[in-house]
Amino acid sequence: MYVTDPAVTDPAVIELRRYTLRPGRGDELVELFDREFVESQEEAGTAVLGQFRDEDDPDRFVWLRGFRDMAARHRALTAFYGGPVWAEHGPRANTTMLDSDDVLLLRPLSDGCGFTVRPAERPAVGSPAPDRRVSATVWSFRPGRHEGVALIRDALLPVLRATGPAPLAALTTTTARNTFPRLPVRTGENVAVVLTAHPDEGARLRHHAEVMAHPLVRDEILPGIGEHLTAPPATLRLAPTGRSLI
Repeated sequence: MYVTDPAVTDPAVIELRRYTLRPGRGDELVELFDREFVESQEEAGTAVLGQFRDEDDPDRFVWLRGFRDMAARHRALTAFYGGPVWAEHGPRANTTMLDSDDVLLLRPLSDGCGFTVRPAERPAVGSPAPDRRVSATVWSFRPGRHEGVALIRDALLPVLRATGPAPLAALTTTTARNTFPRLPVRTGENVAVVLTAHPDEGARLRHHAEVMAHPLVRDEILPGIGEHLTAPPATLRLAPTGRSLI
């Protein structure tokens, strides 16, 4: 029996998890995950936000989950990974993976920038994958510096909202200590992650081109952000699975 929290619809702690899979095992993991690891995690107090195939790497699985706070995260992960569903199906899931430690522990960038989800609206097991496409752009900055993150919050996000669909969420690194060390997270990170959704790849490309051509973005915002980057921004092009909420 799980110890449950009420449904998490606006999580304050979010994990962005990127798994490297054994060649050709992606469909197997997606089917297993959508069938066995959605309701079982949510019963334990986790919000399963989205699960995706990586359009640029068939052997990559990307997903996000959220928690009310760090204490709730500890309770939920303890319950799920110590529970019967993971005991039965976890070993098979692990055989599909080469690496599962690429994990960013995040929080909403500011009020109104987090996810709002409705688990009751999740499609049923076996539902076809939707046509929409999700992108997650990860901006990496020097530890302890806030200028780049502030430019994304105060300058880039308003342009994104004005030129196309509002971002699904804008997140940044949380400084909270990992309260479940059984699952590692990346440390020493200072990132901002902006997630957007479009009805198809063509719409995503058109929106991206419009943003890049915007004079304020081209001449001021991107050069300003670039002064603080430690690496070029990385964009994940993601195809939701049939049961993804985002």
